[in-house]
Amino acid sequence: MVKDLVLQILSLESVDSTQKYLKELIKQNDVKLPLAVIAKIQTDGIGSRDNSWDGLDGNLFLSFALHVDTLPKDLKLESSSIYFAYLLKEVLESFNSKVFLKWPNDFYVNDKKIGGMITNIMEDKLICGVGLNLLNAPDNFSILDVKISIDELINKYFKSIKNNVSWKQIFSKYKLKFQGNQNFFTHKNDLRISLEDARLQDDGSIVINSERIYSLR
Repeated sequence: MVKDLVLQILSLESVDSTQKYLKELIKQNDVKLPLAVIAKIQTDGIGSRDNSWDGLDGNLFLSFALHVDTLPKDLKLESSSIYFAYLLKEVLESFNSKVFLKWPNDFYVNDKKIGGMITNIMEDKLICGVGLNLLNAPDNFSILDVKISIDELINKYFKSIKNNVSWKQIFSKYKLKFQGNQNFFTHKNDLRISLEDARLQDDGSIVINSERIYSLR
């Protein structure tokens, strides 16, 4: 279980992408997980649908890897994006942020995106990448609505992860807020799809026009 493991954090001054760096580290070395990589500056980050995520100074650029068999037993891999994003949302709320988690993994303050989470599978490992605008934001984006130190945020987030809370517990809270997605859109196969009539399923997927869409990306 995650709670029994010691997390290693590798801090970098600058990197193209914390997620790319972590993947290469895992490929080339016999590294011990869980392992996290954080950078002060990120020059070529990965956003939703393989878009770039601008790495402005003072923001959070974080990726971490966990063995799949250490995850909560009831957590399906296709639900992991929502699971880890919701844990971070709760941590941000503990600092009095009004952040909203748009399905499946984007962080918003009011109607502006402030960050997101990407999850993918690499053999028997789950890799999560997080970008969050804490101090600076490019045009058409915004920043977090409270001031938080990166060290304090990361420490509290990984403590939350180590608690190994079940998917059932997380989902029971997440679904209560899901109706807030009605004014937003998601994307599938480069198509922009309204979430107004989306129906949330127990595994975190949604059904729109009789088609099921999963959250892992």
